[in-house]
Amino acid sequence: MRELDSIAIVGAGRLGTALAAALGAPSPLGRGADARGASTVLLCVPDAEIAAAAASVALGPLVGHCSGATGLDVLAPHEAFSLHPLMTVPAGAPSSRFTGAGCAVDGSTPRALAAAEALAARLGMQATHVAGEDRTAYHAAASIASNFLVTLEGAAERLAATAGVDRALLAPLVRAAVDDWAERGAEDALTGPIARGDEATVARQRAAVAERTPDLLPLFDAMVDATRAVAAA
Repeated sequence: MRELDSIAIVGAGRLGTALAAALGAPSPLGRGADARGASTVLLCVPDAEIAAAAASVALGPLVGHCSGATGLDVLAPHEAFSLHPLMTVPAGAPSSRFTGAGCAVDGSTPRALAAAEALAARLGMQATHVAGEDRTAYHAAASIASNFLVTLEGAAERLAATAGVDRALLAPLVRAAVDDWAERGAEDALTGPIARGDEATVARQRAAVAERTPDLLPLFDAMVDATRAVAAA
């Protein structure tokens, strides 16, 4: 696709650096770059900085951002697109990390949307179109699936440590649970005392949480209630 012949990435953080490596693009430019000479400009900057970064880009190229929750209006007056990888990108992540991941795309024109889809394909990602009015709900789902999961496992790690159990022993269980959910969905993947209706065990677990990590009790209660709802579905 001609629009992808010359790609400039603005923003030298974790995502911009990883995308530049994966695309074989030049090193990312700093914020405020006008990116002259590029046919496509991809902004990898914090959400609050997207509008300012877009305003600095010379008119002409397609301009995209990598925000999951932001619409395309912040990129006006450019012909705009969005490309949000559904993948965590820690520091030093390999460029192959994007391969096989999902990717939410949108475009202000058919050409811009096609460019976003082509970029996703070049990165080995599976593109899905998420319209502007759906982006916040989509991004909230992504946060629950990723960020909240890490928080929940952190709570499990703390409680396990009080029994002398290292998180490494929990990791295979977590991976199996995620794999089961991915294959079967929440209702069919659920196991454990709540799924079995073993309320006596749940009560003993609650007492242990209250004794050893009392600050986690509200989280435990909320998760028990939510898990009961899944089990009843």
